[in-house]
Amino acid sequence: MQRTIVNNQIALKHWEKSADLIDQFIDIPLNYRQSGHPGGSRSKVHMFLSLLLSGAMRWDIRDSDKRFGDKFVLGCGHTIPLVYATLALLNEAMRAKYEETGDSRYLIKDEEHRALYWEDLVGFRNRGGLSGHAEANGKSSFLKANTGPSGHGTPAAAGLAFSLKRSGAAGVKVFIMEGEGGLTPGATHETLNTAWGMALDNLHFLVDWNDFGIDGHKTSEVVYGEPKDWFAPHGWRVVGTEHGSEFASLTEKLDELTNDLDGRKSPSMLWFKTRKGRGYLKYDFASHGAPHKKNGVEYWTLRREFANKYGAQFVNMDGPYQEGSDEFRQNLKAVADVLRSDKALVTYLADRLVELGDSVPTHIEGYKLDRKGNPFHDRSLWDFASYPQGMWAKPGTKAANRAAMGKWGSYINHVGKTQYGRPIFLASSADLAGSTNLAGFGTGWEGDEGYGWYERVGTDEGVMAPTEITEFSNAGMLSSVASLNLSEKPQDEFDGFYGAVSTYASFSYLKYGPLRLFSQFCQDADHKVGKFLWVGAHSGPETADDSRTHFGIFSPGVTQLFPKGQILNLYPWEYNEVPVLLGAAFALDVPLIALHVTRPEITIPDRKASGIPSHFEAAKGAYVLREYTKGQDRGGTIFIQGTSAVASAVELLPLLEKEQVNVKLVCVTSPELFALQGKEYRDSVVTPADRADSTFITTHARRLMSEWVFNDLSEEYALSSDYDDRWRTGGSLEEVLDEAHMNPKWILEAIKRFASDRPKRLATLTLQLESALGAKE
Repeated sequence: MQRTIVNNQIALKHWEKSADLIDQFIDIPLNYRQSGHPGGSRSKVHMFLSLLLSGAMRWDIRDSDKRFGDKFVLGCGHTIPLVYATLALLNEAMRAKYEETGDSRYLIKDEEHRALYWEDLVGFRNRGGLSGHAEANGKSSFLKANTGPSGHGTPAAAGLAFSLKRSGAAGVKVFIMEGEGGLTPGATHETLNTAWGMALDNLHFLVDWNDFGIDGHKTSEVVYGEPKDWFAPHGWRVVGTEHGSEFASLTEKLDELTNDLDGRKSPSMLWFKTRKGRGYLKYDFASHGAPHKKNGVEYWTLRREFANKYGAQFVNMDGPYQEGSDEFRQNLKAVADVLRSDKALVTYLADRLVELGDSVPTHIEGYKLDRKGNPFHDRSLWDFASYPQGMWAKPGTKAANRAAMGKWGSYINHVGKTQYGRPIFLASSADLAGSTNLAGFGTGWEGDEGYGWYERVGTDEGVMAPTEITEFSNAGMLSSVASLNLSEKPQDEFDGFYGAVSTYASFSYLKYGPLRLFSQFCQDADHKVGKFLWVGAHSGPETADDSRTHFGIFSPGVTQLFPKGQILNLYPWEYNEVPVLLGAAFALDVPLIALHVTRPEITIPDRKASGIPSHFEAAKGAYVLREYTKGQDRGGTIFIQGTSAVASAVELLPLLEKEQVNVKLVCVTSPELFALQGKEYRDSVVTPADRADSTFITTHARRLMSEWVFNDLSEEYALSSDYDDRWRTGGSLEEVLDEAHMNPKWILEAIKRFASDRPKRLATLTLQLESALGAKE
């Protein structure tokens, strides 16, 4: 659908005055807060206003949750003063027009929580006020991703575009604004390749080419080429203008960007040349993150220019700031009063915003998510006890637990396809979809046809994004997919897609950045958000043949670097625990789930014959693998985690019984799921005695077991793959497990040492307690 771009002289005259007002709303908060980024915020004013008012972007200021409204990402999240200032101006026009007419067309939906007015600028960069970088919630819900760290916004924008195209929301566009500095991070290069490979022709990049960052040199002195050189080789369509602060030129190029598509499903970029710090009296790198001195000469010079032009009544003109005064608020009000005094401008802005809002469609032909209802109301998706028989591996067979994740993904998307006419998950792996079994999400269930790959190597019905080695951007894209709620009632329900990514667990750190921002977004979101599966495959020393460059012993710990309760870590040791843990996790209201799975095939245990609990017990986060034998002296409790560790312990059960090594073994599959169990169950698995008399065995690094360390001596008797504080080397599976001390021989030795030293251990703990009780001031 063609966009009608407005650039007549009456409109442009109103835009010029609006730009002057926005400049004031940028400068004043930065002056009184003495913090923020003026240079890039000012340089982008003309483009941002052109985007919002020309018709290039279909959006509704009254309701930022409209599912078919275009989406905006501020890639250069530090220039958030631009967005705050612009929204303050436009919302003030709507408020003034509503006060004048009483016409409900000018009302902002959920005004108290969603309308950003000039009064909100007083709270800029203060606790409880407007954030110093871009956050997509509340009064800044116009934004659709949390950004600020360079490069993080680009994959988020591509994820929104992917979700919209896959849902059949034809014609809904995603715009991202960035500076040339934000094009240099690797995540941007990853996404530029991926966006072409996925045919994201609904993705539009706006590049402010001002040639400066924070340091003193020009970007062009250290980065080769120009904007076209940075995008065109990746298959992007490029347009641009040397006149980035002129509305006529910008609207002409926006028309070309949004309407002159090339027919090859190419994403598009528009560059616009500007001066960083335009009109600020401090320019280029010097204007990046440093406002003028509070109430300094330059600051008041700019206020005087504005006052002379528009009659603004600023207070304390040319004076030093008086602590405790209301000067900040009064001078913001002086700018708002200039707007309100111009009835023609108020009417133009309000009516234009209503017109743009009314242009957002309520129905799109071919939209795919309204076919058979919302699957996210279907709790049976996560009811692992009711999964079909084909989900489970039979005892005595051999299978890798990572394969169970693929099987589960196949089933979940099969249910989505057959019962709801759409997939539940979209997924992406860094050229590792088959290796990590993530390809299961696109594979048919038990002979049925699956969704397969997405464009360009598949179809527009595909679910597997055909990405290459793009670890960071995969996480950013698919978490952004999960963040986009396409429901007509987003505060009440989620409708869209869940996201899933995988890689070697040793590379998990490459995904942490975007998932950290996703977690923050989910914490503060005032609407329902989807969920995200982070698969760390080939984890632990079991990734033997690939050697230590690929072992996941230490780096999987990044999945623990989140607030408690905001991620679920899952550590299944065998195939049949995987669907159980995934079902249990996705049934909960936690948006981020990290699954740690391993490479080698192991024999599926006959749990009944071995006298160990059902695989369903894994859903509780911890279960007693072996209880104490009554009538024998106890040797203590051992918490065990990881494929080789638990498999070895299960193999040793008959020997432990025979040699009367009376230890309690607890298989720990998820500390977070265990914490959610009832107190009675938790106390039965981990008794007060266990806390004082326990240690652990793990295939990961010992520090990653902190949730299971309950006493001072626990680590002294623990066995972990880093037992000697050295990186492991490599070799065959048997060789590496021997070096890591994760085979039955070493685990038996560790269990016996722990059990035999029990009197010594308890004596040490008793001495510590007695010393504490006897201590006096």
